[in-house]
Amino acid sequence: MLSGVCVGTNDLAAAGKFYDEVLAVIGMKCVFSDEHERGYAGADGRTSFFVVVPFNEKRATFGNGTQVMFYAPDAETVRAFHSAVLRCGGTDEGAPGPRNYHPDYYGAYARDLDGNKLNVSVSLEDRA
Repeated sequence: MLSGVCVGTNDLAAAGKFYDEVLAVIGMKCVFSDEHERGYAGADGRTSFFVVVPFNEKRATFGNGTQVMFYAPDAETVRAFHSAVLRCGGTDEGAPGPRNYHPDYYGAYARDLDGNKLNVSVSLEDRA
């Protein structure tokens, strides 16, 4: 079981503003912050997503094939999350909608300010 996921940033203040607004859409909030990292938790209170300045003090980079995936309770929230990413300066990697890899999948893809790939989705089957 995962305890959390970290993404690197080259500007923690900007990343903090970005993630404070974007993650609020899915019910997550910043519960820890210092000069090197910010930690976000969902309704269960567990800090599971971190934005960090790399410990080795080298430039943060994103991984090819790497993405951070978030659940949404419904398709409306998927759309709101994607819109928040774009409004906050992120970029589109795939507009909200169904995908052919699963008949009940509805999701969106985007990148944060540092190029980290984000996915938000809901299984429409689970919502039935």
